[in-house]
Amino acid sequence: MAASLSSSLRACCAVAALVAAGFALSGCAGVSETIAPGFADPAKYELYDCKQLEGERKALAARTAELQKLMDKAETGAGGAVVSELAYRNDYVAVRGSAQLADDAWRSNRCRETPPNAAPAAAVPQRPDIKPAPKR
Repeated sequence: MAASLSSSLRACCAVAALVAAGFALSGCAGVSETIAPGFADPAKYELYDCKQLEGERKALAARTAELQKLMDKAETGAGGAVVSELAYRNDYVAVRGSAQLADDAWRSNRCRETPPNAAPAAAVPQRPDIKPAPKR
């Protein structure tokens, strides 16, 4: 009787410890959102104009999506969650931090998206044909 009481008490303690560990580790998932700007240079986008910011934001969004796909793919294999965390999490957090800072600069500059069907402006006007002077 004492042995069964002792083993059931151990089982309850083990379950309680696993639940507590689950709650403790679930808090780590949200940490990257608050720490993300700490992995990027806060002054990087201060001097960017809207056109530069637009290109940078698109590149950062593409890189974030690429890293997310790699992390999802890694998690499908055996031990994939560990591989995903070790291989891709730091890059993912750094890119997310840069994206947050680029978005902040975008808002502070009051930038607007370029319409997708807008024709690019001519960068350099064309020179008219210049003919050489007649010889004397």
